[in-house]
Amino acid sequence: PPADSLTIARRLALALTGSIPSLQEIRALESLAEEQRLDWWLAHLFADRRTSDYLAERFVRVFVGTDAGPFISFRRGRLNEWVANHLHDNKPYDQMARSLIASEGVWTTNPEVNFITATLVPMKGVDESKLTARVSRAFLGVRMDCVECHDGKLDNPWKQTDFHQMASFFGSARVALTGVSEDAKLSYEYRYLRKKEAEPVPAVVPWHSELLPDEGKPRERLARWITADENRPFARATVNRVWALLFNKPLVEPVDDIPLEGPFPPGLEILADDFTAHGCDLRRLFRVIASTRVFQLASQAADPDQPLSAEAEAHWAAFPMTRLRPEQMAGSVIQAASLATLDEDTSVFFRIKRGADVANFVKRYGDTGEDGFEGPSATIPQRRLLMNGTLLREHTQPTALLAAGSRIALLAPGNSAAVEAAYLAVLTRRPTAVEAEHFTAMLGEVRGNTRAAAMYDLCANLLNWPAFSWNN
Repeated sequence: PPADSLTIARRLALALTGSIPSLQEIRALESLAEEQRLDWWLAHLFADRRTSDYLAERFVRVFVGTDAGPFISFRRGRLNEWVANHLHDNKPYDQMARSLIASEGVWTTNPEVNFITATLVPMKGVDESKLTARVSRAFLGVRMDCVECHDGKLDNPWKQTDFHQMASFFGSARVALTGVSEDAKLSYEYRYLRKKEAEPVPAVVPWHSELLPDEGKPRERLARWITADENRPFARATVNRVWALLFNKPLVEPVDDIPLEGPFPPGLEILADDFTAHGCDLRRLFRVIASTRVFQLASQAADPDQPLSAEAEAHWAAFPMTRLRPEQMAGSVIQAASLATLDEDTSVFFRIKRGADVANFVKRYGDTGEDGFEGPSATIPQRRLLMNGTLLREHTQPTALLAAGSRIALLAPGNSAAVEAAYLAVLTRRPTAVEAEHFTAMLGEVRGNTRAAAMYDLCANLLNWPAFSWNN
């Protein structure tokens, strides 16, 4: 069956901002007619800087990984900001890809060059192999790094020469105090398996060589080849990743390993065609996928006594239930503790503290890495961290400045309204009749400060319900 509008709003907020909707946003959404809600909600999220900032972090993880090394935090922050600006202005995605791959200049004034400097090896220069692996996975959905050291095995069509001929496009990239530039004197050499000496490697693309421009600098030519309209892997890789961001599960698994010649799952080619035809518009791609019947399905079968089969789940007959990523978990706890929306209009001090709280929670909970789609079940220490950690305690205790429980206890016109508000703020749904009856009766027995404490207990318990930790 179809999901209700609040469930869909929660899915989109988690996917695009890394947090659940606020009670303030829910009230605004529900003031609209049902048929207006999806368009309004998407427009609201796309206009919100939280969306571009959160998606930028997700994309940058793909572009440069999560390693520290010489790629210090400040440089990564500059790249995040650059990508976020591109996303917020809705600039074409192919333009962003070309800017990253062919970037030149000083990293302070041209933050996109950090895509190149992220692979810098002291006393050697850029790591052409790492750049090739990043480019092929991030922008083409192909794991060419599997053949870096030897030809492909079994059904793998790639050869070692394919990888290193593509790496040769990065061979003339030079990093100096003056920034990243092209140096025609530099070239790429490699000692192939079973060869005694390294040899010069020509810059050759692994397929559709007719799409490679004849003129231009090596990385510019490669960037234009990758993003050419006729080079289908670029559109497929983008569609598969955006689908995975919205569902927390890609159409093709793994997300960066799409067969060059197929077979492709239903929908992938249609979405790739639409993405290319509309100028690589990422925002449109998000809208189109969010508008599909598949995205708007419930996660549960119509008959609770007939659970979904594995076959039904494999064919997207229901929205897949997956655990929240740690930064989504932390962001949702912090938002649930406030009735107002915690966006760019919130005080700078609070936003700085929120960033620190999320980073600390992710560090202790465990980072999901570059992609983190469908991770393992939560461990006991992770559950204890959510239940007893400082994040939940600091943001929900009755004395907290913006504690939702205290404000609901103060402002709600009655116990029934208070219970409903708590459920909406934390779980983005109303309580069932049984839940409403139970908690309304519980609140009816307390008064004054004790009522605020009871509301705190209710909100804290809702935050620890299993449903809060899932994207259903």
